[in-house]
Amino acid sequence: MTPGTNDPAILLRVPKAEDAADLHRLVAECPPLDPNSLYCNLLHCTHFSATSVAAVSKDSHGREHLVGFISAYIPPGQPETLFVWQVAVAAEARGQRLAARMLDNILERAVCQDVRYVDTTITPGNEASWGLFRSWARHHDAPTHSRVIFERDRHFEGRHDDEHLMRIGPFEIAAESAT
Repeated sequence: MTPGTNDPAILLRVPKAEDAADLHRLVAECPPLDPNSLYCNLLHCTHFSATSVAAVSKDSHGREHLVGFISAYIPPGQPETLFVWQVAVAAEARGQRLAARMLDNILERAVCQDVRYVDTTITPGNEASWGLFRSWARHHDAPTHSRVIFERDRHFEGRHDDEHLMRIGPFEIAAESAT
């Protein structure tokens, strides 16, 4: 089996505090992702753990190795929306649908039972992210819309590319009964 598809060697699970340092390293290895502080990654792994996912494989000694991560949250006052902050997949796990599988894993959780939209922001040149989210939307037969939400000069003082808000949905995902 191919890792990232149905390979039991890659486990998708709720993140834990101990994943923060590995997440920090993984994001650093995944340009063009913006690096966050280690503390921010710790918050992703704790405060946002119910709506984030860690993908881990085990080495020959049984130690877990983080090969993927999605940081996401349900914005206050928007129970029908999951905002995906960052998607990171290690080089050895790319091209195997792991990111789509991680997103499905989050949306199948009971905490996301009311979610009908996925929002994310993407810079114009991040073809991998555009491809992931467009493909995921097609797979779930969901429409997509995008618009510039944060402007290079207006919001980032010229130090960051425009960020486009991509909205996917509405769609239906069957949530698991357990949280």
